Amino acid sequence: MTLAGTDIQSAALKVLATAGPRDKAAAARAAAAAWREDALTLPVHWRAGGDMPPPARPSAPALVPPGEVPRRRLNSQQGRVALLHAIAHIEFNAIDLAFDLIARFGGDTRICESERQAFISDWIGVGDDEARHFVMVENRLNQLEATYGDLPAHSGLWDAAQSTSHDLAARLAVAPLVLEARGLDVTPGMIERLRSAGDQASAAVLTVIYNEEIGHVGAGARWFGTICSAMSADPQTTYQQLVRKHFKGGLKMPFNFKARQDAGLPEAFYLPLAQTGPGFA
Repeated sequence: MTLAGTDIQSAALKVLATAGPRDKAAAARAAAAAWREDALTLPVHWRAGGDMPPPARPSAPALVPPGEVPRRRLNSQQGRVALLHAIAHIEFNAIDLAFDLIARFGGDTRICESERQAFISDWIGVGDDEARHFVMVENRLNQLEATYGDLPAHSGLWDAAQSTSHDLAARLAVAPLVLEARGLDVTPGMIERLRSAGDQASAAVLTVIYNEEIGHVGAGARWFGTICSAMSADPQTTYQQLVRKHFKGGLKMPFNFKARQDAGLPEAFYLPLAQTGPGFA
């Protein structure tokens, strides 16, 4: 992807317009590298978020309702492939979520000009991580004689984010602070089950993802606080209002309280939104 003379919004839109999974990951990593090398500028005029096209998608995997996605026990190779395929799909969508956030909200007026570079650096770093995660997971799938696209998947992650396409505060509340935070809750159990099944290689991949996702949730918490401050709004109340409005159903327990706290997401934010059930420390 040629980026010389490109601004960051145009570079993000190029990532979104790339359909092939490996190509999209490569485009994301190239954009992140160019930004870090100061090869990308800020736009003179940011294109309005309402003009953003949907991200390009490959012909596979086929998208089906969530209940039709394959689920198998992890003590079989087929089961581990099904799990890794689902994670690859999450990471693929997460690339688009990060770059859509930059393209759509990079010019948000609630971010002061002195903070704009830091905002973009945080989210292009997240997008770079997600691209690297996708490649790691698909490489592991290849080792198990599978590839991304072999199984059906669902579009729940992207669909959940699209209800927040009009407002950065809502996007931050739902994408990193609900969807990615949920990954902190469930991934440790996946890692342990993979280890118990003797699949240390897959467990190692998920461990890298888990540790780095704490930072992604942390970025969401920091910038959500910044936006609330700019609006003179209480972050806890605003978070709960936005999640109730834009996320269907209560938040599922158990919660990984320690990882969420490490990411800067206090219990008081999300516990009032929880479905009843046990938690864990």
